[in-house]
Amino acid sequence: MKIKKWYLIIQIAVVLFIVGLIFARFVFGGNEDSWIKDSRGVYVKHGNPKETPGYVIWQQAAIECAFDKFENLAEEKNSQCLGTCGNYAVDIVHVPRNEEDNIIENQCNDYTKGQVSHFIELNNENREIVRIV
Repeated sequence: MKIKKWYLIIQIAVVLFIVGLIFARFVFGGNEDSWIKDSRGVYVKHGNPKETPGYVIWQQAAIECAFDKFENLAEEKNSQCLGTCGNYAVDIVHVPRNEEDNIIENQCNDYTKGQVSHFIELNNENREIVRIV
């Protein structure tokens, strides 16, 4: 009889421990359905978020604007500033980046002078995003 009693107590303890772990995961684990930045700095869905935050919408609009600026550029796409899109400066860089891309004169003045807070770097050969900061 004592063995069954201890067996029942151990079972209850194990179940409570598992329930506690599941509870702790959801309370302290964070939201699985959110927006995260990929390796380039672009916000992407993680899970199935119910809504899109304003900062993601602003970045998406800036990316579309940057792509439009890139497509409308008729001259050679070298290390140069294409202008701004919202709070983002749009810059063309070489892939892989080289020293020419790091020269202040080749970077967007609006970003280096603090008039915008972020920048989008596009590949000089196609309209792929290199990074967003």
